[in-house]
Amino acid sequence: MEAVLEMEKDYQPGSKKQIVIFQLGTEEYAVDITHSREIIKPTKITKVPNTPDYVRGVINLRGQIVPVIDLRKRFNITVGKADKKKERIITIESRDTLVGLVVDSVNEVFWLNLTELEPAPEIEGGIKQEFIQGVGKKDDRLLILIDMERLLFADREAESEIM
Repeated sequence: MEAVLEMEKDYQPGSKKQIVIFQLGTEEYAVDITHSREIIKPTKITKVPNTPDYVRGVINLRGQIVPVIDLRKRFNITVGKADKKKERIITIESRDTLVGLVVDSVNEVFWLNLTELEPAPEIEGGIKQEFIQGVGKKDDRLLILIDMERLLFADREAESEIM
């Protein structure tokens, strides 16, 4: 909700945000394209011991070691079955960190008017609200916009506050 309020502060009439829309289970999600570096077909993922279950492992992306997060597991999505042929890795760069996100499929890229973005409703269960930047409307579709900063760094920040 705070992220949506921040966007509203910077909102100019006609402001738009380009987003990448992807599928997880039966729902559509989106990330700001400015965080996305590229979309690739899954390659060999090397498992890393003692990592959370949602971390599939690491890949070698042109000489750079990139951790790979399974968003289905991260968001505890059990609905539907992923088609391995359509599965993709969206590489995301944030705070000088490159991370791969495994998604069921990438649907499209388009411009979202910020007037079509609303705060996420408070719902028990499902994705933690802190990971949701807002809900975008496109025609008759609802798109859950993911807050990449919080998704990637929430655990680290919580750990540093404890120490």
